[in-house]
Formats: sequence, structure tokens, C-alpha cells
Amino acid sequence: MDSSPSTPSPFDVIIVGCGPTGATLAAELRLHDVRVLVLEQDTEPASFVRIVGLHIRSLELMAMRGLLDRLLAHGRQRPAGGFFAAIPKPAPRDLDSAHAYLLGIPQPVIVRLLEDHAVHLGAEVRHGDAVAGFAQDDDGVTVELAGGERLRARYLVGCDGGRSTVRKLSGIGFPGEPSRTETLMGEMAATAPPAEIAAKVTGISETHRPFWLRPFGEGVYSVVVPAAGVADRAAPPTLDDFRQQLRAIAGTDFGVHSPRWLSRFGDATRLAERYRTGRVLLAGDAAHIHPPTGGQGLNLGIQDAFNLGWKLAARIRGWAPEPLLDTYQAERRPVAEAVLDNTRAQMALSSPGPGPQAVRRLLTELMDLDEVNRYLIAKIAAIDIRYDFGAGPDLLGRRLRDLDVKQGRLYDRLHRGRGLLLDRTERLTAGGWSDRVDHLADPTADLDVPGVLLRPDGHVAWIGDDQRDLDDHLARWFGSPLR
Repeated sequence: MDSSPSTPSPFDVIIVGCGPTGATLAAELRLHDVRVLVLEQDTEPASFVRIVGLHIRSLELMAMRGLLDRLLAHGRQRPAGGFFAAIPKPAPRDLDSAHAYLLGIPQPVIVRLLEDHAVHLGAEVRHGDAVAGFAQDDDGVTVELAGGERLRARYLVGCDGGRSTVRKLSGIGFPGEPSRTETLMGEMAATAPPAEIAAKVTGISETHRPFWLRPFGEGVYSVVVPAAGVADRAAPPTLDDFRQQLRAIAGTDFGVHSPRWLSRFGDATRLAERYRTGRVLLAGDAAHIHPPTGGQGLNLGIQDAFNLGWKLAARIRGWAPEPLLDTYQAERRPVAEAVLDNTRAQMALSSPGPGPQAVRRLLTELMDLDEVNRYLIAKIAAIDIRYDFGAGPDLLGRRLRDLDVKQGRLYDRLHRGRGLLLDRTERLTAGGWSDRVDHLADPTADLDVPGVLLRPDGHVAWIGDDQRDLDDHLARWFGSPLR
């Protein structure tokens, strides 16, 4: 399409896709008064009710923005254990978080809550608008919709899923492995007695993977069964497909009925070659896809949005240091690489071959060691992430847990999406950065260092008690001070 700018638009950023990643990013940008338009091609929410899980790190981020209580009202908590390759181990005790659990929540509910939050903050969301093309120049991006309308923004972000139109039109490569095996997944009621189901599943899951029926309560089960033998791979799965596969493997279909939702997934694993080309960026599944093993995909996308939002806003507001926006790819792409690797490992452990099953039995024994179980849960829950901020204490680059501080909890001080200087010395100051960084002087804070500088995403950007060193790091992350 013609790259010449159209009539100036009232938008700084156009986001394509209003799933959890796109809605979260819109809200993060609006915290900094960035003018945001979100384009969602679907006119109606998904008709099925799929339960998704928010892991520890995502729960912490929601608490930082004051959203967690709203989500808790619609979800069900369960222990943070047994996620790695579905190996049934208990949650480690004393995980380093005030939110050490998994929250199961219907996907349409979390999408609605996040979209409502973004709209409440001032984002504009348009449903039924598909992107047909775009072109960027030195000043911005012109987006053409399928109906012919043209819109103009300074930046464009593709949050439009694994088949991302934005990624394809931008020419960003998406290398990886295509799907080799497929699996049926759904939620449905079952009439067989729970004890009978549990006994059957325990025996069968030793030789057939992935395979499970996990109770949700009230006779409803999460059902996962290999799709091999289902004839039409292109058609959506049916309840009869599940019954057929259950009978083939278990000798009974357990009387499954009344499905809430049914889906099919493969083990395709791909990662975008880069997360940015000029004024076009990618986040969420547009940048990475992998099997749902461990339930990490939605969480990975939401965490992308929290990392990108304040940096893109800083660029638009004019105070971002020159390299700041580049740190989005530098920090998040390695995280996605690690997630892709751990899902590859989990899928290999689900293979029925004697070699993978021998490794699975060995890993099952090793996970009886608290250190091993803790390590794997921290990886799945994304609380092991440490961004490379240079040499320093182990806490540098990691997220800081929610602490008791003056007037409540630390995360309550992060609702506005600003940086925070937590100062136990009562001698430090945010100085000329006080328009971007809040200062909390609290000698009673439960922290074993004199002071920390937190980025808006809660990661520790500096540790110490020297004002001059602090000023250098304030400039690194928050630009030039006000004069």
C-alpha cells in the first residue's frame, strides 16, 4: 500500500488484537496518557468457556495494578504444583511470593475484565475491524483496514496471535518446528464414578501420554487425550471424537457429556526472529507459540505487555533513554526461548516411547528433592526470571516480592505504573525524576538491602545507598531529570 501519511490520527499506538496481551498493553499505555486504539477482528467473544491459569508472576503483576481482587472473585485457586509435564508433585513450601498459587479463571472472563480495565483508563477498542495492510515511515505507521479505512499512529503493535497478520505483513520470520503430534483438550461432565475414573487414569497415564481426566468438581473434568485416529484434522473436534479416543485407550468413554469447550492443539513451536522492526512491534503469541503444556502461553504474553508498556510509553512521552525500547526484545525474547525449551522437554517426557518414559520416571524421582521441584515450579511460574542488568547482587534484575511497607503493601504503591524508590536509609531521593519515580522512605521495610529502585514492572534496577550511583541508574532507566 502507499506509505504516504494519511490525515493525522488521534492515536499514538494502534494495537491489533484484544486478547489478554493486547488489553493488558493498552491499559499499561493508558497509565501514561498514551492515546491507544485497539483493533479486534472478532465481533463477539468466544462462545466456549475455557479455563485458563494465571501463574504466580502474572498474579503479582495483576496485584501491582490493583486488578487481582477482581480476578480472584471470578476464579478458583489451586496449589502451585504438578505443572511440569503433569508430574503429580505437591507445591513447594514457602515459595518467594505472597501469591504462591495458580488461579483458574474462564478465558472469556479474564479477557472481559482486562478489556474493561483498558477502556476505563481511556483506551478505545473497536471490534469487527481486521487489518489488511500497513506501511511505516519515519514519523509513524499508516494502517489500512479491510473496509478501506486508513488510520495513523506513531507505533503499531501486533498482539494478534500465532497467525499474526502484523507479523506476516512486517516480514518478520517465524522459524521453528511444525506440529508433529496433535492432542484433544476440553472440559466436560462425566457420569462414571470418580474413583473408577481416577483408577483408570492412573494406570493408563503410565503408558499413554498425554492422557488425563482431572476433576474440576461437580462432575466436570478437564480431559486430554491423543488425537491420533481422529480423521478430519481440519474440522473442530466433537464430543464423539473424545468418546472415540477414550474408548480406544481406556476401553470406556466414562460417560462424558455436556462439553463446556472442545479444542485440538499441536506441538508447533516457533519464535519470531525479532520483536521489532522500526515502529512495528510484536507481543504475545504473535511473537512465540508453543504447546500449552504447563499453561505458560497466556502468562508469557501478559508479561510481555507489562515489559513493553512502560518502555513504549516512555518513548512516546519523550523521556525514554535511547536504548530503552530495544531492551524489550533483549529481555523478553530470551524468556520466550526458555519457555519454548521447557515445553519441548515436557512434550518429550509425554512421549510413550521407552526412552522418554525412562527419563520421566527418573525425573519423577528427582522431583522428590525439594530443590528440583522448586526449580521447575519457579520456571513454569516465571518467578526465576533475572534480566541482565550487569554485575551486582543476585536480587538485581529480579522481580521484588510484595512486602509489608508503611501504609500497607509494596504492590499497592505500584498501581500507577511508575518507578519506585524504596529507601530504608531515609537519605535517598528521586530528585529530578520525581515525575516518573515515586519515593517511599521506610526503614521498617522487610528488605535486607538499604535501598532498591524498581522499574514499573517491579524488577529491581538498582541496589545500594549511594545517591550518585542511584542518579546514574535513574538516568539509565528513566531518562534525563527535570531541570
